[in-house]
Amino acid sequence: MLFRQLMDPETSTWTYLLADEDTREAVLIDPVIEQVERDLTLLQELDLKLVWALDTHVHADHVTALGTLRARTGCSTGISARAGTAGCSDRLLREGDRVSFGRHALDVLETPGHTDGCVSYVSDDRARVFTGDALLIRACGRTDFQQGDARVLYRSVHGKLFALPDGAAVYPGHDYKGRTVSTVGEERRWNPRLGGGRSEEEFVEIMASLKLAYPKKIDVALPANLQCGLPKEAPVQG
Repeated sequence: MLFRQLMDPETSTWTYLLADEDTREAVLIDPVIEQVERDLTLLQELDLKLVWALDTHVHADHVTALGTLRARTGCSTGISARAGTAGCSDRLLREGDRVSFGRHALDVLETPGHTDGCVSYVSDDRARVFTGDALLIRACGRTDFQQGDARVLYRSVHGKLFALPDGAAVYPGHDYKGRTVSTVGEERRWNPRLGGGRSEEEFVEIMASLKLAYPKKIDVALPANLQCGLPKEAPVQG
């Protein structure tokens, strides 16, 4: 499988490109509107056909490119059925759903807690998991706004993500320290918030004590992302 990891430097957002090397069918996970031309150029250079653009959740720190990519390429879009974008995405994803591209597929895990509509995408060979903001490298997404719930997030990570094989590569939605990848086993052992045998009560206390700034782009990003990143007056179904 062809795989590329792409960074938006302003928001430290990772976008992931996966493709079947035989059929040339491709998927983009968590694309960023400011990086559309970069991503389209890469697809063209690699002779790939984008069939899916997926988000892990409704982002608060950047505007998604889902709607723009659909308009430019004819791809289908997908996001959690619990994300509140029913009039926007082509496919509303639920636990156990499968997104196929060529002979490969991504399986959907519902991993709420950072938001109600968080999902993680697991490669069908269980070698990779794309965790969005549910599980970051040595961290996790905040739980103090946008339906956040520390107890729900703890149970999502421990019950689903930490249940994956130790060697499964963890590809998060962000990293602010230049790290690109971890593994389930590493995070289960070393994640200071969720790993190392931390109890649910300890995690709740940790998250309650964080003093986090208001997300800079939230007032623009949230309403835009409920429309798949398109202007409110633009048509959202094609």
